[in-house]
Amino acid sequence: MDADRTKYEVLPGAHGGRVRLFARGREVIRIPRVNRGAAFTLEQREALGLKGQLPTGVTPLELQLSRVYEQFRARRTNFDKFIHLSALRERNTVLFYRLLSEHLAEMMPIVYTPTIGEAIELFSHFYNRLHAVFLSIDDGDADTIEESLRSSGRDADEVDAIIVTDSEGILGIGDQGVGGVLITIGKKSLYTAAGGLDPDRMVPVVLDVGTDNLGLLNDDFYLGLRHARVRGEHYDEFIERFVEAANKVFPHAMIHWEDFGAANAHRILDKYRDNICTFNDDVQGTAAVVAAAVLSAVKATGERLRDQRVVIHGAGTAGVGIADLLIDLMVAEGATREEARAQFWCTGSRGLISTALGDRVRDFQRPYARDAAELANWKITNPRRTDLGDIVRNVHPTILIGTSAQHGSFTEEIIRDMASHVDRPIIMPLSNPTPKAEAVPAALIAWTDGAALIATGSPFGPVDYEGVTYDIAQANNAFVFPGIGLGVAVCRARRVTDGMIAAAAQAVASLPQVSQRGASLLPAVNDLRRVSAVVAIAVAQAASEEGVAEIELDNPVQQVFEAMWQPAYPELVIDDEGTTI
Repeated sequence: MDADRTKYEVLPGAHGGRVRLFARGREVIRIPRVNRGAAFTLEQREALGLKGQLPTGVTPLELQLSRVYEQFRARRTNFDKFIHLSALRERNTVLFYRLLSEHLAEMMPIVYTPTIGEAIELFSHFYNRLHAVFLSIDDGDADTIEESLRSSGRDADEVDAIIVTDSEGILGIGDQGVGGVLITIGKKSLYTAAGGLDPDRMVPVVLDVGTDNLGLLNDDFYLGLRHARVRGEHYDEFIERFVEAANKVFPHAMIHWEDFGAANAHRILDKYRDNICTFNDDVQGTAAVVAAAVLSAVKATGERLRDQRVVIHGAGTAGVGIADLLIDLMVAEGATREEARAQFWCTGSRGLISTALGDRVRDFQRPYARDAAELANWKITNPRRTDLGDIVRNVHPTILIGTSAQHGSFTEEIIRDMASHVDRPIIMPLSNPTPKAEAVPAALIAWTDGAALIATGSPFGPVDYEGVTYDIAQANNAFVFPGIGLGVAVCRARRVTDGMIAAAAQAVASLPQVSQRGASLLPAVNDLRRVSAVVAIAVAQAASEEGVAEIELDNPVQQVFEAMWQPAYPELVIDDEGTTI
């Protein structure tokens, strides 16, 4: 069991504002959830046995924030800033999350993408204390998995989310073995800072199934299993044992799958989504935030979503997830599923996905394979391969979405061709990190004479063009997954349905004002806590309407507000009589 959890208890009440403390002396300072460093008052130091353990001066939280922010700004590189924030998180929970919440736009790229990618690659060289669960496929029997999950110190009703990765598809850097645990911790940080989930009510988990990364296997410092990545039946059995153990130990928790490889992400989600409360952020979270940006852009054009012609360049895990959700939203507008699917053209590694490719099309891509017969009258540069330029030339798409990780694949020729047939082309180069972006916003705006409606995967600054400032929306999953997790927790949903994901997308799309040219298609990052609350309400209401909510929503606004943990030092209860200090 996590030793920290035997020394305190979070008491019922709004925002997690009361904690019963059993520890005394230096043990108190070693517990991140209750440690407040120099902010302990003299009375508290007396009661907790902290005399002589801290400098004499008492520093209130506001001054502590100024101090740690000054320390953060003094770090020269983003990686150094990541290390600084990680150390703060493991030392003082409240101070870390208060700092992150107040500087979210500045610090999100540090605690999450892109900086976390560098930290993951160097994980074994900079390893320090982490609050996470490490599960090994080589020691992955059911009893061991259960015991490991229980070691987090949480009771059955004390966990809202289990964030789990097998580290095969980490961001844009691929297989990172056991180091992928940091992606689950980064996700947990955003769940709390942006969505208000209590950090004690989440469990980060890494499934160590080996790695095909030869650099890691030959690194003396590497902390994971030293063999190739396990696949096939043995892998599936391990996943099943994990799911069964997780549902047994934490029956009310949503399992959040993160950065699984393309071959497994859809397959695992499809296997479990109708039976347990489960969510894949790369599939459903990405789809929701991109759909929100698309809905916002279509609103700006004054048209209907169901009338759009959509090209998705890179129909992998994210691309197909986006297409699936957009089809659901088109159907909600009155289109049949067949009519909606006919509006999509998707590319893979062999160009346009069509029936001509036969069994070279992956199972999850197959619904989007175009009939080869329809290409007979197309103007195609290379008869053996139908590339993006050919598709744009023949389809005249209104929406172009990039999830290909192919830098510069949205060329000037392709974009100008698209813009020549569409008044307000909707263009979304979503691949990240930045060096993988299909195009940069400044070029897209110039090539379309300022007409493009843009959302990107990586953060870009505003673009000035002919007297107009264009604020570039970043389609960051943080706009949706914290709110989805919060909504699921508030209503205790038994499953995460397609309707709940669609509700999240529509909730985000309802917030930005896009009537002025240059306005962002998505809300501001600094507004994430409000966005998450709006998303949570929509998700919980959708769950209730679909009959998968266990808790009735008689006052959803109040219920969501009360469920959001606040980064403030709690009252400390120090005895059975309820004495507080």
